[in-house]
Amino acid sequence: MAVIILPDAQDDLLSLQEYMLDKWGEESWLKAEDEIFDKLAKVDSGFLNGTPVQALVLVGILDYQNVYTSHHKLVYRRIAYDTYLYVVAGHRQDFSTLLIKRLLKI
Repeated sequence: MAVIILPDAQDDLLSLQEYMLDKWGEESWLKAEDEIFDKLAKVDSGFLNGTPVQALVLVGILDYQNVYTSHHKLVYRRIAYDTYLYVVAGHRQDFSTLLIKRLLKI
């Protein structure tokens, strides 16, 4: 079992890091980072299951799940025994717009 962070999700994390360090400082970033990776570890171990991404369920795609931290939404997909992270979004971000941009890149 492994967590694989895809390139777009890596970009999300780097943007989030830059934003949080600028606005709230290192302590807040480290707390958020720990929370994100703790949540991913629980998903990967099978201890926690997310819910299907509603926007994708509406078009019949059921295998992408989301879980939440206190301030972020994580979108992932389980393939075999691995967890692939696709999106890290802040609760204040327009998730529908972000999702459409990601889908159009494919």
